[in-house]
Amino acid sequence: MLDELLSSYRAYLIAARKRSPLTADVYLREAASLERFLEARGSKAEAATSAELLGYLVWRQSGSVAKAAGEEPSPAGELHAAATDALSRKTMARVVSSLHAFYKFMRLEGIRADDPSELIETPKQERALPTVLAPEEVDRFLASIDPSTPRGLRDRALFELIYSCGLRISEAADLTFDRLYLRERVIRVIGKGRKERLVPFGEEAALWLSRYVEEGRPALVKGRSDRVFLNQAGKGISRKGIWKRFDGLRDASGVAAKVHTFRHSFATHLLAGGADLRTVQELLGHSDISTTQIYTHIDPESLQDYHRDYFPRK
Repeated sequence: MLDELLSSYRAYLIAARKRSPLTADVYLREAASLERFLEARGSKAEAATSAELLGYLVWRQSGSVAKAAGEEPSPAGELHAAATDALSRKTMARVVSSLHAFYKFMRLEGIRADDPSELIETPKQERALPTVLAPEEVDRFLASIDPSTPRGLRDRALFELIYSCGLRISEAADLTFDRLYLRERVIRVIGKGRKERLVPFGEEAALWLSRYVEEGRPALVKGRSDRVFLNQAGKGISRKGIWKRFDGLRDASGVAAKVHTFRHSFATHLLAGGADLRTVQELLGHSDISTTQIYTHIDPESLQDYHRDYFPRK
């Protein structure tokens, strides 16, 4: 019964709420976790009260604390754990959002007549300024990649493109040849909510992409795949695979960053070079311009330090 419910819930998230499959899976895991919590207490999601949902949120906090200590969470520690910052505000906001979505779905399906989550407010998030690399640091990271092997050519093309287009990791991993226009130097990106956008890339990215497609990818491919970037097994590289490669290159280059830092740097360098906020919003695929505005809060002097010339990899 639960499997059928979650299957219908996943279809609802993707079709009606326009969530990505990755986001839908995160919400499903949260719903399954809630069900396990309630079952252990003799209840179930279809009959849960607001108090039980609040208890679940407290348990999520205590679960994080216990996991960090290598212990099993206990009810006795729940109230104490609620006062800690075991889970970030962002994570707790996602948990609360998933509860709202789950019970909205159950109301729409007629499984429940009420919504016990409606009185639970989403925690306000303190938005931290993004970490940004100077163009010289980006150059040093990219220059540390050895392009003498097929995998090296792939890595250089991959990270050049991520930086040149401000891509999310999943957008780079999912890129297929029918959305790559090398001659025009444009890619068609499928972003969050399955929204499409066209993003141009620079000469440097075009150079390494061409070399990878002509020299590197043929040595990696082992069957038929429409993915642009392949792993050692000849299949499309995964998000985890990109993270792993980035971590190794980060250590080799000495540049302290995460893959997503390239996306932040792309946006910041464009704004520092004179691009308007609406253009950057479109290129990043942000549905709300307030998300893009965070890049305008970075110190103007730092922006100029980050960006000596208009976007360095034209």
